Amino acid sequence: MTARRVLDDAAGREAAVAVLRAGGMIGLPTDTVYGIAVDLATPGGIERLFAAKRRPPERGIVVLLADAEQAAIIGVMDPAARALAAAFWPGALTLVVRQQPGTDLPDALTGGAPTIGLRVPDHPSPRAVAAAIGPLPTTSANRSGEADARVAEDVEAALGDRLGLILDGGPSPGGRPSTVVDLSGDIARIAREGAIGRDRIRAILEAAGRQLEDPRD
Repeated sequence: MTARRVLDDAAGREAAVAVLRAGGMIGLPTDTVYGIAVDLATPGGIERLFAAKRRPPERGIVVLLADAEQAAIIGVMDPAARALAAAFWPGALTLVVRQQPGTDLPDALTGGAPTIGLRVPDHPSPRAVAAAIGPLPTTSANRSGEADARVAEDVEAALGDRLGLILDGGPSPGGRPSTVVDLSGDIARIAREGAIGRDRIRAILEAAGRQLEDPRD
């Protein structure tokens, strides 16, 4: 049975939240490509995301947020993290930070690491869902190694039998992926080059008193 596809509007997002709260998975548009998401509180939910994608279990996935304030629920937002968030969220920046003590996040979410990847996307749909449900584990809506899903029909074709609902927001913009900045160590490191350039990241970090690793070292 394939997932129900609904318009990405207020009513559709409310329906998506209901599916998540019932333990289901959804497909939804983001500011890059379509993703699939599950409620962080759903037992075994992260493992089901991985199984749907056929994604290697050692690779953690990002958590999408409603806003920068929500980041502190599960991640340690030090001055450098707060400065980068203020400069680039919502937008194409993923921050890898240490987990908040006592959060007890599933190992499947983080690949067993003591860190977590956080992002506030520049799209109202995942932000609205995260505002209602909490920090939202999300990964791209395609099977590992296959093309990204750029429209809701792509999600339906690839993963429709694994989802409870798909929010149809029209074509996704695509473009470069987010820049991933790892702040878990003493020196910040760009773990993935993306839409936000190194020089912009360095300038914000230096103003916050943090050094960015030189890739030539």
